[in-house]
Amino acid sequence: QVQLVESGGGLVQAGDSLRLSCAASGRTFSWDTMAWFRQAPGKEREFAAAIRMSDGMTNYADSVKGRFTISRDNAKNTMYLQMNSLEPEDTAVYYCAARTGWRVTGNSYDYDYWGQGTQVTVSS
Repeated sequence: QVQLVESGGGLVQAGDSLRLSCAASGRTFSWDTMAWFRQAPGKEREFAAAIRMSDGMTNYADSVKGRFTISRDNAKNTMYLQMNSLEPEDTAVYYCAARTGWRVTGNSYDYDYWGQGTQVTVSS
């Protein structure tokens, strides 16, 4: 099994930055790609960004492209999401996810493991 634990969420003002972390443990060799999804109140979970662990190939949702940067540290089994120029519309619970398979997909059904989420609230 793989355990994913998110951290770094909080309450910030519009225009501020936050960095989320996702620490992985357990059968860490079981996955090839990791991603961040988010779910705002009353809305469905949506894709934010994904990264392939072997070569760092990335994929971003249009809504975060240019503002968010996904990265990973394979030695620490940790993935990050640097979020800049935050907007109130970015308010959501952010989830870390991992999958076996090389496609850097934004489809939540492709992901096998999920964290519990961390709350990000952006005030206007």
